[in-house]
Amino acid sequence: MAEHAPEAPPSASGDRPGASLPPVAYMMSRFPKLTETFILDELVAVERQGLRVELFPLLRERGGPVHPEAEPWVRRAHYLPFLSLAILRSNVACLARHPRRYLGTLAAMLRGTAGSVNFLLGGIGIFPKVVHASGVMTALGVRHVHCHFATHPALAGFLIHRLAGISYSFTAHGSDLHVDRTMLCRKTAEAAFVVTISRSNAAVFEAHCGGPIEKLAVIHCGIDGNVFSPRERPATDRLNVVCVGTLHEVKGQRHLIDAAAELVRRGVDARLRFIGDGPDRPALERQAAELGLVDRVEFLGLRKRAEVIALLGEADLLVAPSVPTAGGKREGLPVVLIEAMAAGVPVVASHLSGIPELVENDATGLTVPPGDATALADAIERLAADPALRDRLACAGRARVEAEFDLDRNARRLIGMFKGAMAS
Repeated sequence: MAEHAPEAPPSASGDRPGASLPPVAYMMSRFPKLTETFILDELVAVERQGLRVELFPLLRERGGPVHPEAEPWVRRAHYLPFLSLAILRSNVACLARHPRRYLGTLAAMLRGTAGSVNFLLGGIGIFPKVVHASGVMTALGVRHVHCHFATHPALAGFLIHRLAGISYSFTAHGSDLHVDRTMLCRKTAEAAFVVTISRSNAAVFEAHCGGPIEKLAVIHCGIDGNVFSPRERPATDRLNVVCVGTLHEVKGQRHLIDAAAELVRRGVDARLRFIGDGPDRPALERQAAELGLVDRVEFLGLRKRAEVIALLGEADLLVAPSVPTAGGKREGLPVVLIEAMAAGVPVVASHLSGIPELVENDATGLTVPPGDATALADAIERLAADPALRDRLACAGRARVEAEFDLDRNARRLIGMFKGAMAS
C-alpha cells in the first residue's frame, strides 16, 4: 500500500467556487496515462477553483513518459494494491461492524456483473481495495467521489456509495459506453448525477436506460486556450499533416495511410506524421512500406504535451479518421480535435459519435464518412489546394472551442454539481 500524505491545498479565495467545500475524490482506471490528458486537465482546473481533490486510481500506469503536470499528482495519489494486510483488516472490520451492508454491497455487485466476465472478475478484483478506499475517503472528509469512465471506476463509485454513504458521479467518454453496458442503468440510477462528453453519448444512455434521464448532463472535455493557441506556421511547399492518438483500430489510421497513397497518385505533395504508439504500429509501418510511403509517412511515437504542441505548430492540418470497430469500440469526441482547433489547426475528422458536435462540416472543419479513404484524400486535397479555406476553418474552429470547450468554465460547472450532490 502506498498512501502519501497529501500536499497542502491552494489557499482559499472567495472568488473560487470550491474553496468552501469539503474535498472530493476522483477515481479512474489508470493514472498517469499519457493519452488521458483530459482527466489530468480537469483535476488541475478543479483545484484551481479552490476544491481539494484526493486521487484514487484503480491502477498505477507504469512505463513510458509522464507529463510533467502529472508528476505532483502521482506523488500525492492514493495507490492501493489489490490486497494487503491493511486492506484485509479494513474488510474484516467493515464486515464485523456492518455485516448486512458489506454482504449486501458484495451481493449487489456479483448479481449486477454476473452477465459479463470482464465486469465480474474486475469487480471481484477491486472489491477489497474499494472497501479500504471508502474508509480512507471517510477519514479524509471526502463527501463526494467522481469517477472517470462508466466501467470499473463507476462500479467503484457505486460500491463506495453503498459502503460509506458517500455520493458519487461518473463521466462516460467513448468505448466505455459502447462496448459493455453492464450495470450502466443501475450505476446511473444510484449516482447523484452522470456526465457525458457529447449529446450523442447522452442519446446512447437514454436509449439504453429507457427514456430521458434528468440527472444526465453533457459537459464537453475542456482545454486551456492559453496552452493550445494559434502560432505562426513556417511556409513550406509540402502539406504537413498530423494524426495524434493511440495506434489502434478504433483510430482508423490505416484508412489515412490508404488516403496518403491516393494523394501521391494525384500528385499532392504531403507529409503524414503519426504521433502516438500502440498495438497497430507494426502493421501500420508495414502498410506504409508496402505502399511506397516510407519517405512520406513518419511514426514519431509517444510524445509529451509540449512536444505535441510544437508539432501542431508545424502542422497545416490534423486528421482524426476514427472508425467503429467490429468489437463495438468507438470514440466519443477525441480531445485531440479540440486541442488542434484551439491551436488554430484546421481539422478533418470522421462523421461519427459526438465529433459533428465540434467539427461541423465546412464550417469548423471537414467531416468524412468513417473508413472512407477516398473521402479522406478528397478532403485533404481540397485543403491542400485552398489556403484561404484552411484559414477560415482554423478561425472558426478556434472560436467554437473558445465558446463551448473552455476548461475552467466546465470545471466551475462540475463543482456546482458536486456541491449540489453533497448538499442533498
